[in-house]
Amino acid sequence: MKKLDLLYEGKGKRLFACENEDMLIAEFKDDLTAYNAQKRGNEKGKGALNCQISTELFRLLEKNGIKTHLVETISDNEQLVKKVQIIPIEVVVRNIATGSLTKRLGIKDGTVLPFALVEFYYKDDDLGDPILNDEHCLILDLASESELEELKRLGREINVILKSFFKDRNLKLVDFKVEFGRDKDGNILLSDEISPDSCRFWDAKTNEKLDKDRFRQGLGGVKMAYEEVLKRILKGNDR
Repeated sequence: MKKLDLLYEGKGKRLFACENEDMLIAEFKDDLTAYNAQKRGNEKGKGALNCQISTELFRLLEKNGIKTHLVETISDNEQLVKKVQIIPIEVVVRNIATGSLTKRLGIKDGTVLPFALVEFYYKDDDLGDPILNDEHCLILDLASESELEELKRLGREINVILKSFFKDRNLKLVDFKVEFGRDKDGNILLSDEISPDSCRFWDAKTNEKLDKDRFRQGLGGVKMAYEEVLKRILKGNDR
């Protein structure tokens, strides 16, 4: 599939038109950003790792009934995806308290939550991606009531699948962010990516961080952490 015009460039990906007007080519970048892009960096090979990790996880979710925009992986750092209209709501699912949740509510870092917490954030860099409730979403006309319920349902269902998957690979799925889009028929599809850029993974025994927090917190070893996540995904799939 031939790559045509650049349509969009975000923090972690570029989106290109291609010969099929109903599809796009998503190119994963090596760039790293944190704190609403106030901290920036670059890790050679990170884009290819995220592309492969996201491909594996989207395929897993597809097998378990979650519809996604992924068509196929076409190179080390490129995917062919269905064209969707992104719903500007970041759906965050939390299993263990850390990061902004501990700061906002004073919950002790590392506290296992009694149930999976689903939060909405407005996908708007200029506003700093503020947290939203359902009524905010309706006022801003981001989604209908039924769509908001569907986003929550999908977030929880994805969590159940991934939490079990990573538990078998000795990883704690602390929290994750997912995005969704509407296809040309109005169907809601999981879009964007699922990777250590958008998830927090802790080693089940040591609580070592194996995700973008290594960049956020200046811990180093970002690429090695992403490689370890991929290694565990692939090793588990071979069993």
